[in-house]
Amino acid sequence: MNLSSFQFRIRIISAFIILFAIILITKLFYIQIVHKNIYTEKADRQYATPTSNVFDRGTIFFSKKDGTLVAGASISSGFKVAIKPSDIIDIDKTYELLDPYMEMDYITFSQKANRKTDPYEEVAFHLTKEQATEIDNLKIKGVTIYKDNWRFYPGSNLASHTLGFLAYKGDEKVGQYGLERFYNTTLSKPKDEAYVNFFAEVFSSLKDQISDEKNMQGDLVTTIEPTVESTLETELGSAFDKWDADEAGGIIMNPQTGEIYAMTGFPNFDLNKFGEVKDPSIYRNIMVEDVLEFGSVIKPLVMSSALDTGVLTPDTTYLDKGMVTVNKKDIYNFDKKGRGVVSMQTVLDQSLNTGMVYTENKLGHDKFRNYMKSFGIGLKTGIDLPNETSGLIKNLDSPRDIEYANASFGQGIALTPIEAVRAFSVIANGGNMVTPHLVKQVRYEDGTSILKEFPVTINGIIKKETSVTISRMLAHVFEAYDQGSHKMEHYTIAAKTGTAQVAMENGKGYYTDRHTHSFFGYFPAYDPQFIVFMFLKNPKGVNYASQTLISPFVNITNFLLNYYNVPPDR
Repeated sequence: MNLSSFQFRIRIISAFIILFAIILITKLFYIQIVHKNIYTEKADRQYATPTSNVFDRGTIFFSKKDGTLVAGASISSGFKVAIKPSDIIDIDKTYELLDPYMEMDYITFSQKANRKTDPYEEVAFHLTKEQATEIDNLKIKGVTIYKDNWRFYPGSNLASHTLGFLAYKGDEKVGQYGLERFYNTTLSKPKDEAYVNFFAEVFSSLKDQISDEKNMQGDLVTTIEPTVESTLETELGSAFDKWDADEAGGIIMNPQTGEIYAMTGFPNFDLNKFGEVKDPSIYRNIMVEDVLEFGSVIKPLVMSSALDTGVLTPDTTYLDKGMVTVNKKDIYNFDKKGRGVVSMQTVLDQSLNTGMVYTENKLGHDKFRNYMKSFGIGLKTGIDLPNETSGLIKNLDSPRDIEYANASFGQGIALTPIEAVRAFSVIANGGNMVTPHLVKQVRYEDGTSILKEFPVTINGIIKKETSVTISRMLAHVFEAYDQGSHKMEHYTIAAKTGTAQVAMENGKGYYTDRHTHSFFGYFPAYDPQFIVFMFLKNPKGVNYASQTLISPFVNITNFLLNYYNVPPDR
């Protein structure tokens, strides 16, 4: 063998050694840094589960206004206790010893302990290290302690419908509602991931670690701001209780981007005790799964459509007689009173149904229908939550004038609350269609991350100047409430209330004694950072939304302006 051949072999061997070292160092990085928690978990496996599987799942984070992350759904670690029935000598004595650590009654425990052919029955859960040690020191025959992880929601009821929860589907825990379900694949982790053999981890293909994003697991960073969420729930929850409503819902969103800062529904529930809920319908997210007729909050959409086409202006007048007849059906103002000759501004200020019928007539059925559809009414928003439905607008395809007349003041067309918020955002942000969304970033286990993109889907639905005009009109509406008592010295607020009759379940008319109250507002009016929408379904002992929802709206508005240090706009 000559010298050059020997040197060539040395170089080849050296190259393989260097390559191996690079792979080894890379894999050690993944194990010691990226997968640190997994191998820390291994150190605690003196209590190993019979299946060698310890539950794990990605975290769902809320985002505080300064960017700090706060866990909304996380993993708590502890211990559980199981018995081997055939080894239990004295059931009564065993129960007596374990009773301080269990939430299980004697009858249930006894049934489990009498299953002599079953080698494994779980009897206690969510125990601390200290409790596990105490039980271990009792040396009870047939009792074994196991490592346990479980899903924990630090906020309990906070954003319960948005987060959703885990429940068994067959033998596996999967997300059943909310973000837990929509992003279940991202949040889920393989059962045996925490116990990969060290050398298999080292020598496995590096390509497998970083390939195919769809199969990677990670954490979610949401747009939900926990203090804002808490404020919305406190204010709306107080109104829900005060007026004994059947349901309530609310949302706070950035109308420019579609980022949702808060979303809630009532009645809500404790995510850590969801099994105690007796009526499963409470789990449903009414903000995306229910459709409602919202009444007069629809009027600004119709008015902005007419303004956009130029068929009228805020100063256009008509003769209000308090009633108008369409297809032999009488339509009244809410108080059945006429105002004489009034402007379109007065139509919004006093929420006159006859004025909206006039506006729709000026606009024409075809343009009216096209504008309503351009606002996204009747279409899903694409929000990242499961089970979203779309509004019911078949009346807008009717040949009958009465259907268009009713729709002009919000009767006969039904929207999901999230669909309504998106539509209101169009008139707030200058005419653009945004996609409401809750997740802004996914952080994968390998240390990489992606920013979720939800771009504006349609521009120019109405003209920018139309948006300014309708915002000016709605600011006048807000400042006209209760003789201007809610006017803010340094901020312009655009807002509108709505009171609608509740449709009967059989579709044959409306209840005379049931109403849905709604309210939306955005601010600062000409460059809004926030849009707030709330509703109460069937509040008791009160007639109008102006009586039920203005107070919580004003409280929320003051909070947001101060919390975010929003500069005055006047």
